Amino acid sequence: MRGYNDPSASRAMQMSEKVISRIDAAGTATVVLNRPDVHNAFDPEMVASLTAVLTKLASDRAVRSVVVCGAGKNFCAGADIGHMRESARFSREQNVGSARATARMLHTLCTLDKPTIACVRGAVRGGGVGLVAACDIAIAERGATFRLSEVKLGIIPAMISPYVLSAIGSRMARRYMLSGEEFDATEALRIGLLHQVCEEPALDARVGELLAELRSSGPNALVAIKRMIPEIARAGIAEGTIEMTAQRIADLRATPEAQEGLAAFLEKRRPQWAASRTPGAKSK
Repeated sequence: MRGYNDPSASRAMQMSEKVISRIDAAGTATVVLNRPDVHNAFDPEMVASLTAVLTKLASDRAVRSVVVCGAGKNFCAGADIGHMRESARFSREQNVGSARATARMLHTLCTLDKPTIACVRGAVRGGGVGLVAACDIAIAERGATFRLSEVKLGIIPAMISPYVLSAIGSRMARRYMLSGEEFDATEALRIGLLHQVCEEPALDARVGELLAELRSSGPNALVAIKRMIPEIARAGIAEGTIEMTAQRIADLRATPEAQEGLAAFLEKRRPQWAASRTPGAKSK
C-alpha cells in the first residue's frame, strides 16, 4: 500500500491474513493482495477473502472507487502452485468447486458497481493477468512483466479467459496463451491489457489523478456505464441496440444526478458529488 491513499485518513480498515482493504476519506477503497512471500499467489482462502471484501465494498455507499494492488515487489503470481499440486488428490467435485470459486471472484471484480483500477508493479502471472484484465482501468510501472504461464504447467487459463480476451482480443490471446512467453509493460499497453505505463515513482500519483477524475463524475452514471458496456458489446449494432440505448439515456436524463450535472455545467460550478466529501468518511 503506497502514497496516494493515506492511512491516517482512513474511514475503516478491514483485514484478513491474506487480503487487506481500507477506505479513505475520499471514498477510495484500496484492496491489497497480501501474500508477498509467494508473490501474492492466491489460494482458496485468499480467493474467498477477496470475494468477500469486494462484495462488502459493493454495498458500501461511501465507496466511490476501488484500487487493487499487491503487497511487496510483485502484483500477483496467479494461482498458488502448492495448492494446484494438492488438487491432484481432490475429487472432481472438489476441483470444480475450487475453480468455480475463482471464477466467481473474477466475476465479482469485473461486475463491481464501482470503478476499479489495477495498480501494477512487478511480476504478473497467470491468474494475476486475469485480475488486471477484470479491472476497468489498468496502469503499470514500466518494469512490470506479464505472462500467461498456465500452458507451461500443462494447464489452461480457463477462468481468466473471458476477461483476458475482452482486454486483448482473440488474436493476441492465441499468441500469449499458447506460447506462455513473458511480455513487458510496453507490449501489455500495445495489446490492450494496460491503459497506461509510467515510471515507478509516478505510478501512485497517476492513480491519484485518475481517482480524482472518477470522483468528479456522476456516481450513478458510472454504474450505468459499467452495466451498459458489456450489454452493448454482446448485442452489437442492431435495431434492438438502438432502442436499448435510447431508453437508457432517457431514463437517466431526468434523474436528480443528471439535472445537477447539467445545472453545474451551465452555472460553471462543480456538481455536488464532486464538491463535497464522501459521507461517513471520518477516521475510526
